[in-house]
Amino acid sequence: MNITDTSSQDTVLQTSSSKKRLWVGLIVLLILITLLVIFAGAFARWSSADTSLSMQNVRMAIVTEKDFVRDLSVQGRVVAAVSPRLYSPAQGTITLLVDAGDKVEKNQVLALIDSPKLTNQLKQEQSSLQRNKLELERQAIQGKKLALEKQKAADLAQVATIAAEREKRRADNAYTTHAISEIDYEKAQDDLKNAQLVYKHALQDASLDQESHDFELKTQQLMIEHQALQVSETQRQVDQLQVKSPVNGIVGNLAVQQKNQVSKNQAILSVVDLSEFELEVDIPESYADDLAIGMDAQVGLNGQQYPAVLVTISPEIENNQVNGRVRFAKQDIQGKTLEQPSGLRQNQRLSTRILMENKHNVLTLTRGQFLQSDNGRFAYVVKNDMAVRQPITIGARSLSEVEILAGLNKGDQVIISSTDALNSAETVLLAH
Repeated sequence: MNITDTSSQDTVLQTSSSKKRLWVGLIVLLILITLLVIFAGAFARWSSADTSLSMQNVRMAIVTEKDFVRDLSVQGRVVAAVSPRLYSPAQGTITLLVDAGDKVEKNQVLALIDSPKLTNQLKQEQSSLQRNKLELERQAIQGKKLALEKQKAADLAQVATIAAEREKRRADNAYTTHAISEIDYEKAQDDLKNAQLVYKHALQDASLDQESHDFELKTQQLMIEHQALQVSETQRQVDQLQVKSPVNGIVGNLAVQQKNQVSKNQAILSVVDLSEFELEVDIPESYADDLAIGMDAQVGLNGQQYPAVLVTISPEIENNQVNGRVRFAKQDIQGKTLEQPSGLRQNQRLSTRILMENKHNVLTLTRGQFLQSDNGRFAYVVKNDMAVRQPITIGARSLSEVEILAGLNKGDQVIISSTDALNSAETVLLAH
């Protein structure tokens, strides 16, 4: 039995020429060379890299050269620059003449304090002053009487002296003619000396009494002046029982009720001057040493920036913060007068930017988490999909940028995202 095969259907094919095989070989070789060229660099980078990282997990920034502004952004609370709180000058009953929110003018009476003790003290002081004045007048009259008596005594002594001199001359004549005895002559001489001494002592006594009287009058005058000061001080305290507004503004919160008893130095009310506002800012403790009075600031309101100045810094730290005050600038750099922004309200919150430092033409880099990864001492510079770790030196820091002191050049592309996952690898391949 014969089995029929397919030999009758076979067709003899012509073998390929050696030229065709050559072209195929060349094409394959060219493809291999092209692939080798394409992947040789990537393979070299892959072989030299310590680790790899996907480009999707990397955030990069370029080192630039520009002006660097070190600033601090905080929230400021609008407060009146002048908002005095008024206190009771004495103990008594208060009568309020205004209500909270009333508009008042400077020196307008806002409240009255009824203090019987103080008013009675004023009357006593005035009475003492009047008594001292009367005492001065009495001493003046008494002094005149005493001076008159002393003058009378001096005049009588003078008359006695003249009479004694006359008797002495008569005795001289009589003694010359031996009309009187020597004893009578000597007695006439003694009478003259006695009269002269009495007159001399009368003049000295009158002079001393006048000096004593002048001293008493001066002492009494000083007592009057002292009492007048007491009256003036008490009068001032009584005048202060009329509590007046120190500024133009509006009445703030009332701290007492109508007709209540108030003690001395008790808070009564406050007056808010709305013509000038400041911002009270709480600054983190870490920036306390970098702040200085007079630093420029900017306050954001309704999309606009208004120039301001840091005017006060608290010497105390409370709750890890330092309290400061920012005042709107009244003049710009050119000396042009600036107006305070309108529409401000007490306790309104505004974003405030304090400009702590301004440097020109320095290398800067956008801030990122790489500063925390290596404490700002290393950075990864990217070139041809390879990131190389190199040491850097960081200078001042702002909210969005840092100053580069060394280690980087202008135009360098740096990884600014977190590099914790790289484990301090020296080279990193960035995979697309």
